[in-house]
Amino acid sequence: MRILIIDDEESMRHMLSIILKKEGYDAASVEGGAQALKVLEKDDFDFILCDIKMPGMDGMEFLKRLKSPPPSPSPLEGEGRGGGVVIMMSAYGTIDTAIECMRLGAYDYISKPFKADEIILTLKKAEERESLKRENARFKHIAEQEYDLKNIITENQQLLEIFKLIKKVADYNTTILITGESGTGKELIARALHYNGIRRDRPFIAVNCGAIPENLLESELFGHVKGAFTDAVRNKPGLFEEADAGTMFLDEIGELPKELQVKLLRVLQEGELRRLGDSKSKKIDVRVIAATAKDLTEEIRKGNFREDLFYRLNVVPIKLPPLRERHGDIPFLINHFISRYAKKFGKKIKTVDEETMNHLSNYSWPGNVRELENVIERAVILAEGDVIKADSLPFLKETGQGSRVKGQGAELSIKRAEEELEKEFIKKALEMTNGNKTKAAELLEISHRALLYKIKEYGL
Repeated sequence: MRILIIDDEESMRHMLSIILKKEGYDAASVEGGAQALKVLEKDDFDFILCDIKMPGMDGMEFLKRLKSPPPSPSPLEGEGRGGGVVIMMSAYGTIDTAIECMRLGAYDYISKPFKADEIILTLKKAEERESLKRENARFKHIAEQEYDLKNIITENQQLLEIFKLIKKVADYNTTILITGESGTGKELIARALHYNGIRRDRPFIAVNCGAIPENLLESELFGHVKGAFTDAVRNKPGLFEEADAGTMFLDEIGELPKELQVKLLRVLQEGELRRLGDSKSKKIDVRVIAATAKDLTEEIRKGNFREDLFYRLNVVPIKLPPLRERHGDIPFLINHFISRYAKKFGKKIKTVDEETMNHLSNYSWPGNVRELENVIERAVILAEGDVIKADSLPFLKETGQGSRVKGQGAELSIKRAEEELEKEFIKKALEMTNGNKTKAAELLEISHRALLYKIKEYGL
């Protein structure tokens, strides 16, 4: 970290230099604002400690005239930071002075005299803030690239039509219901809707309605006030408030308890929510995208899901095709995942051999894209050389060397075949976890509640 000290008192410059160098900072110093501007024309600093009261150009004038030079590498993130973060110092300051410094672009203000610990703590806080800002900017850039529709490769006509629909509705504050089997990429589509729309710079909050215990779900979603229940020692905003002005993605919406369905309906209809234990409602601006692998019309028939909520969610329906209906995309996805995990694990793998690619392309992928990704990740780890071969894919032997789901006799029902596979997967997961349903649900990547439902449905 490089720090520039600007102070007309030589003793202050000397003292600060000793303190900062002791903490591992690279410190330089000048005695006035005019000198500092000349130094900053040629050199970059991460932080600037600047006195306010100085002869000639004072600290306030320096702040006004400070210009950011062209970007150059930063020790924190490899990005230019220009003149760096400015922290003002003065023995004559007031609250009004501090406010004026902030208005002119300073990060913080310290009153003289100060202790060594105080200046170091202020620098550490500023360093952490800048690091977080750059990290957030980096993640945002990565997200925008990853979920840019131009970067999602597919030959499937149904998906191409879905991408056209996303472009049409991304900017509108309307609810969307995404349906499809587990692993088909429902959250990917939800994020594409967010990052291709006008809310892209606002929060995207994702929550799995089946992953949070029912007794905690209301507080997590809608927040609570102090004293609402035994452990409510302070007011706490919920995830909806965190998503204000952004997007809330409610995955596995079919798992949402009926009493909370009423509160969600109010958010959608009135644009307001009420924290648990509160007597007042709060206005909120959130775009809701919901997703489910369940047939909600069947859940309505069973009395598990509110019909009015279904129609309020299903304004723009998006149904994702399973991977077995888009076999042409499998080679693209395989190479995409190979590239991702080869980079992650530092391996030089580029593709799979022709025979293995045929097996993978002909497999039915009951776990859809998520299953394919997991298989490729494991294969990249196990593979030797720069090509993945069948011996790096033990699952091929377990599934009959990549054959499609096999019907028995004249039975060609895909639905029945899927049910049989699902039963086998659940049995295997329960065996592997010695009957621990929570761990089995994690292995199967479904909610605990969904697993209990399927165990009962299949009589396991």
